[in-house]
Amino acid sequence: MHTGSYINGQWIHPRSDRLVRNINPADPDDVLAEFPSGTPEDVQRAIEAAQGALRDWGKTPGPERGRVVWRAANIARQRADEIARTLTREEGKILKEAKGEVLKGIAVLEFCAGEGFRMHGKTLPSEARDTFAYTIRRPLGVAGLIAPWNFPWAIPIWKSAPALVAGNTVIFKPAELTPATASLMTEIYEEAGLPSGVFNMVVGSGSVVGEAIVHSPAVRAISFTGSNEVGGALYAKAATRGAKVTCEMGGKNAVIVMPDADLERAAVAIHGGAFGSTGQRCTATSRVIAMPSVKDRLLERLVEMARKIKVGQGLDESVDMGPAVDEKQWKTDLEYIQLGQREGARLVLGGKKPGHLSKGYFVEPTLFDNVSPNMRIFREEIFGPVLSVTTANSLEEALRFANSVEYGLTTSIFTQNLNWVMRFVEEVETGMVHVNEPTIGGEAQLPFGGTKATGVGEREMAEEGLNFFTELKTVFINYSGSAELLMIR
Repeated sequence: MHTGSYINGQWIHPRSDRLVRNINPADPDDVLAEFPSGTPEDVQRAIEAAQGALRDWGKTPGPERGRVVWRAANIARQRADEIARTLTREEGKILKEAKGEVLKGIAVLEFCAGEGFRMHGKTLPSEARDTFAYTIRRPLGVAGLIAPWNFPWAIPIWKSAPALVAGNTVIFKPAELTPATASLMTEIYEEAGLPSGVFNMVVGSGSVVGEAIVHSPAVRAISFTGSNEVGGALYAKAATRGAKVTCEMGGKNAVIVMPDADLERAAVAIHGGAFGSTGQRCTATSRVIAMPSVKDRLLERLVEMARKIKVGQGLDESVDMGPAVDEKQWKTDLEYIQLGQREGARLVLGGKKPGHLSKGYFVEPTLFDNVSPNMRIFREEIFGPVLSVTTANSLEEALRFANSVEYGLTTSIFTQNLNWVMRFVEEVETGMVHVNEPTIGGEAQLPFGGTKATGVGEREMAEEGLNFFTELKTVFINYSGSAELLMIR
């Protein structure tokens, strides 16, 4: 694993006094590596390299660009165990979840490779005689990608693969907490045969590296995943210079459980959505809205399952849940738990650091009951293993509670009643909807993203993810051979 940045086909160590210290959140004494932080000058070098490579890469046929990404998928499959172990050490999620993330990224690479053969345009009838009208998609130029720490393999893949297949060149800033997984991804792209300058990575802070990317007039597209505070400011800055921007931000996802629900199935889905990846998913289940006739029985099942969760070091394959990603997130989790108790919610389970773990940023799986929709633990994103349970007396009231937050990423309902399902699908204010399954998950061929404060810009993954990195050109070809053209356009 390299421990620098990657610019114009070469690994470099930026001349910086600041080091990005890459530690294991399950054991802060375990230091994976130290990465020298990039500078604005490094970002400028990367942008110039991307500009220099743009013409040739953009003119490379789409199928050939796709084949490079397909080779990356094959290499990643061969290195899957190495990627998963690195991911677990630096991000904290258990090895089983890390392996699942690696496979998800490989699936995205494979899908995007095929998109090189499907750079969709349209043929449409023209109002003019003897005129052939159609549209084509062309790359935007240099794309800036800013990724989060919670999915340090899959999210950089689903940003970079479509950008590359569409013919753009890339400058990528990984999260400071997870540079090692990003370094492995960069090595794989290099081995797959990306020409020098097509893909560049600069490790560093958002305030330095991220700002330099956002403000550069040469960067024509920016794809960001992270907090609402940072994403909103980024969107405003980039919009002032006309850059194309997509931002995926927060989530506060609800599961509605109706009276006819399969409670065992619902409990399993809620359990995995709330406590998988230590609750550090934007699609995590953080709210349960249950009907009065089933709430107590559902809560019993959730408590029973949560009590069995083994918390610990993610490389131990007997462990079910790892740590918070760092001390800051750990303190945030504990502060929200204290806040929930002050607000009057009933702490049913958890709420503190496990007593048997002296090191690491661990939090017990935590369950609150009697949570009111006006409580902050019901409305605000915590990004930890904290689940709030409330009661609604009807589907209408449940939908009102579900829609009462500023976010709109994903949601789920458990019921066998088709009328309730269809009303829920139509009225819930989220970009993704699940019926009788968890709030988590996504597939390479389906769009990913949310509404309201969760996201602005186009969806990620699927055809929409590639389309974001293109501009549409409309073409009119008159083949009449006559100098007299019907001027109706």
